[in-house]
Amino acid sequence: MTVSKPTKPDARLNPYRADLAAAHLRGEVEAKRFEEGEDYAVMIGAAPLRRKPGHDAPMDTQLLFGETFRVYEVKNGWAWGQAAFDDYVGYLEYVHVQRRRVEPTHRVAALRTFLYREPDIKTQPVIPLPMNAKLKVTGAVERFSEVEGGGFVFSAHLTRIDAYVSDYVAVAEQFLGAPYLWGGRGSMGVDCSGLVQMALERAGIHALRDTDMQEAALGERLAEPYDLSRLKRGDLVFWKGHVGIMRDGAVMLHANATHMAVTSELLEDAAARIACTDGPITSVKRLTGV
Repeated sequence: MTVSKPTKPDARLNPYRADLAAAHLRGEVEAKRFEEGEDYAVMIGAAPLRRKPGHDAPMDTQLLFGETFRVYEVKNGWAWGQAAFDDYVGYLEYVHVQRRRVEPTHRVAALRTFLYREPDIKTQPVIPLPMNAKLKVTGAVERFSEVEGGGFVFSAHLTRIDAYVSDYVAVAEQFLGAPYLWGGRGSMGVDCSGLVQMALERAGIHALRDTDMQEAALGERLAEPYDLSRLKRGDLVFWKGHVGIMRDGAVMLHANATHMAVTSELLEDAAARIACTDGPITSVKRLTGV
């Protein structure tokens, strides 16, 4: 009889190393010590989450302003931990977080906006804020909202944290022309799964970060063989390592390294090109009830 080895938890979504692991993983993984961790808040527009503690390490994703990062270790200027939003594990520069938990009341709804020192468009912005950055609004001064921690944001660029849109494709369409960036989650740079995650978040739909995670968890798989003539707006088309969002029955929106940008093109053309590098379509997923 063959005894299969137990499968280790996905290290992208579970904070464990040989020397350190999260306390809730005790009994599931082996580590020299276990820690409860402490919640920090991201204090820059988009903080790179890296695979290793170094500026030359790959950026797997970004954490946005106001998002929570549970820290298990701080060493040599790097914090190792896990994002509360999508459970992604990695290293952030410690200077990009503060030891406090933000309970946001609003999120940025515009593609991009600015945090100002004063409620005046002529003052120098402190930092840019991407869509889905999270803030706690404490007051209002004319056209601006005052936020906890200091600063002001143009109120029309914000929406309440629990206010969602009905058309996530329209959100994704706002990113047309944005540059492609591996691991990116904003208009300054976004990758294919980041685009899907950002658009779905505005619609109140939780999505994990990577393409394979999204393919496994989102929507209902359409039956094979795929009839590309029967696709609908909002369908997600997956390849190995890639995903796109259908704008209608024929045209797909996707962040791609071919054009190094978010582009709109016929699915038929994109599928033929991608088949030469990443293989055929692996699934088409339809999100129901949205």
